[in-house]
Amino acid sequence: MNQLAKKATLANILLILGLTVVLAGECYCGYQLRKLSSEQERLKEDYAMFNNITFGVFSVDLWREKIADIITQKIEGFKVTDEQKKEMRRQVEKQLHGMVDQVVAEFNKPQKGIVGKLKKFAFKQFVEPKELHAQVPSFARTIMARINSPKATQKLKGIATSKFEELAEQTYDSTETAYLKMTRHLFKEHGVKDGPAFNKYLETRLENIRKVTYNYAYAMLGCVGFVVLIWLMLRKKAHLHTALFVMSLLFALALLVVGVTVSIIEVDARLSSLDIFLMGEKLTFNNQVLFFQSKSIYGIAEVLIQQPKPDSITVGILIILFVIILPLIRMTARGIHLLCKPPIAENGITRYFAFDSGKWDMADVMVVGIAMTYIGLNGILKSQLTDLNIKNEFLTTTTVNYTALQPGYIIFVGYVIFAFNLSYFLKKIIAARCEVSPGKPE
Repeated sequence: MNQLAKKATLANILLILGLTVVLAGECYCGYQLRKLSSEQERLKEDYAMFNNITFGVFSVDLWREKIADIITQKIEGFKVTDEQKKEMRRQVEKQLHGMVDQVVAEFNKPQKGIVGKLKKFAFKQFVEPKELHAQVPSFARTIMARINSPKATQKLKGIATSKFEELAEQTYDSTETAYLKMTRHLFKEHGVKDGPAFNKYLETRLENIRKVTYNYAYAMLGCVGFVVLIWLMLRKKAHLHTALFVMSLLFALALLVVGVTVSIIEVDARLSSLDIFLMGEKLTFNNQVLFFQSKSIYGIAEVLIQQPKPDSITVGILIILFVIILPLIRMTARGIHLLCKPPIAENGITRYFAFDSGKWDMADVMVVGIAMTYIGLNGILKSQLTDLNIKNEFLTTTTVNYTALQPGYIIFVGYVIFAFNLSYFLKKIIAARCEVSPGKPE
């Protein structure tokens, strides 16, 4: 009998040691997943802030710069066509003829003073109006040659450019200072020099993080799947079930902690491109973030509690109570029930939380709720973004929806499924104990 007890003890020790190694692997993956998820959330917030539509399509400063570039190019590339030159010459000749007529009319007026009469006499003697009119085309050609000379043209362009720049300097909005301060901080933090380098660095980094986080999530689920496999292999080894169940509770605890603290859903709606044809030129805005938000279950509850509305605070408290705290209490109560002596194990409170509090555990409801929220929200965003897709000769817009469930949701679903299996395993253990000790209460 003692020999059998020693073998059972040794088997339990080996089982605990082996599962401890696997548990350490799961905890390590969970830690890395939590760390990378936090970094991903921070990087995406920086990315969304830098590319926010407020500092893009809705920015007066950016519009000023883009329009200034177009107008400056138009001024620099300005050339007078032959038709315009002919029209200008006709206008100049018309004005010169009018000036001649005006001068002649002025001298032909009745003069009162001696000086005025002498001027009128001299004008009639030495000036012939028809000759003046005949010289108008020659004067017009001379004026046109001066106006269209490269030096004069360049001077006119310089005057137009300086006046436009003066007007542009007077056009600004209140976001310019904040945007410059924000960009300097972001560039310094991420070690880049300009906007394109910033976007390229973050996009590359985020893509790498996304792949690694899913690998860690699948590794955690693989550890739990290994525990379920152990249960199947040892289903007839009743003397190992208690140790196996307690270790399984620790695996479930790791899943729960990671599942509620890692991002579960990410809402990311963007204006992929906006092309406006202005003065014959295309004005382009790319990758404008309309809305971005990424939250974990705990983060959602925290945001709700921080709201000034009583209903939001209530919902946040209920999420923490029934999705986070109650599952922790249930796991603790089950461990106490299996490990402690009857006065504690069979205590009414312990038994209630271990066996009867399942109806209050809302983790499974949360899984369904998140899935339904994702489906509904994704549908609404697609519908709204589709309405923003415009294509005509003046304006072309393209939107994209990057909303997606995150690794935290996968982990939380894994916890709910594993917790359900643990409830089944616990019932088997209690049933086996009752068979051994029929007189013991259930």
